Amino acid sequence: MYGYLIDMDGVIYRGSQLIPGAVEFIHELRSAQAPFLFLTNNSQRTRRDVATKLQRLGMDVGPEHVFTCAMATARFLAAQKPSGTAFVIGEGGLLTALHSNGYAIVDRDPDYVVVGEGRLINFEQAEAALKMILNGARLVATNLDPNCPTADGVRPGCGALVAMLEAASGVKAFSVGKPSPVMLRGARKELGLSADQTIVIGDTMETDILGGVQMGCRTILVLSGSTRREDLGRYAYRPDLCVDSIADLSHSYLINEFSRRATPTIRVGPGVGSHAVMERT
Repeated sequence: MYGYLIDMDGVIYRGSQLIPGAVEFIHELRSAQAPFLFLTNNSQRTRRDVATKLQRLGMDVGPEHVFTCAMATARFLAAQKPSGTAFVIGEGGLLTALHSNGYAIVDRDPDYVVVGEGRLINFEQAEAALKMILNGARLVATNLDPNCPTADGVRPGCGALVAMLEAASGVKAFSVGKPSPVMLRGARKELGLSADQTIVIGDTMETDILGGVQMGCRTILVLSGSTRREDLGRYAYRPDLCVDSIADLSHSYLINEFSRRATPTIRVGPGVGSHAVMERT
């Protein structure tokens, strides 16, 4: 049995447009009853919100197929300090996840300052957060992505705001989102699979692929997002497979390939269809 942890932006869609082959690949997984989750480092939306967006794009998925960094962060905090308190810089997805895991949102003396994405973040919030951190609140980031894509380009991401708070306070944030093992392990456990039964599909070497490599999962890089093939030489780690897009993937092919491999060693070989891939054998 193999299951999948699948990034969305750059893998399944770009902006409001589905990437060709995405619907067919997910349909194949559903038909084969292969477990899968969509992973996102965006904490703004709830899993139901994310599922609704995917459904409107034509995907046959539900909220149970979505795992967000907000969920991972809330579960981590609930395990560290049950029924704790948090001052939050973020939006609905993060607030909902924290409430669902027994956390109260406060504006003074919190256990944690939790930072996520937001379109309405202001300097007043950052100043309040800084004072709380200096007074002993622990700083937690939903992710360290420096920017996030928008319809018009990019805007500063969670990592940009966290970097400012770190510099001002001298306190290092603990980050839960990809590539942290906290998020990848939580998602893998939700699939009910071991690391070597889990395949991570993503478009970013620094988050998706690095997280999968660190967890001992199989990894597939798609070049339909932020990474180019010529970029691979800059990294000390490699994906198991590298393909142009999700349209070049087949569940049956991947199961046959990964099932027959024993000791992982890197080689260059033929890809799905006519595309070259990096493989472990």
